[in-house]
Amino acid sequence: MDLKETLRYLGYRGKDGDEQTLRLIRESWEELEQKAEKRACYREFPLKFQDKCIDMGCLQTKSRDLENHLEGCTRVVLFAATLGVQADNLIRRYSHLEMSRAVVIQAAAAAMLEEYCDQVNEEIRIEYEKKGLFLRSRFSPGYGDFPLSCQPALIGGLEAGKRIGIALTDSCLMLPTKSVTAVIGAGPVRQGSAGRCQGDGAGGCGACSKTDCLYRRKRI
Repeated sequence: MDLKETLRYLGYRGKDGDEQTLRLIRESWEELEQKAEKRACYREFPLKFQDKCIDMGCLQTKSRDLENHLEGCTRVVLFAATLGVQADNLIRRYSHLEMSRAVVIQAAAAAMLEEYCDQVNEEIRIEYEKKGLFLRSRFSPGYGDFPLSCQPALIGGLEAGKRIGIALTDSCLMLPTKSVTAVIGAGPVRQGSAGRCQGDGAGGCGACSKTDCLYRRKRI
């Protein structure tokens, strides 16, 4: 159970929760562990920069923030993960029965998904470092100026619908809702050796320009 991250998603920002909130968090994690169907997939693509356009094979876009984040990379790993439809169903059920619990489960699910992404990200990191390549932190559509409109190409390139059951609405929101997609840069030089920011863990907050975000992680 990631208590600190769950409290962060609830808006506590470094403060301790009261006993009732902590109890709800513990119970929410227990229910989610029983219901969540954690699944992830990833696929490597070549990376090229042409006329301010980032070409990732299945996906082309213009984003200054993403271009800066991928500086020095030679390829990208497109990534997706989900907690599955049962996590959504659990949140939906409690939203009709007990709203306070629904809010806590929503936060716990976000923390659980982030924790799962970090675990898979670590497996990918180990795999790539054996090949002499070092990873950047995850950078998702919606971070900075990386547009959500890239989601269909990213999902399609991964075949994430067929592989792990992620679909998109007309407004490019993911279903199940507790899902995430990201671009992970890979290159021959370990980032940070020249004092550059590596982001906050694997989550990419340090690379995002939205510094007033309520859920922004502190530097670690």
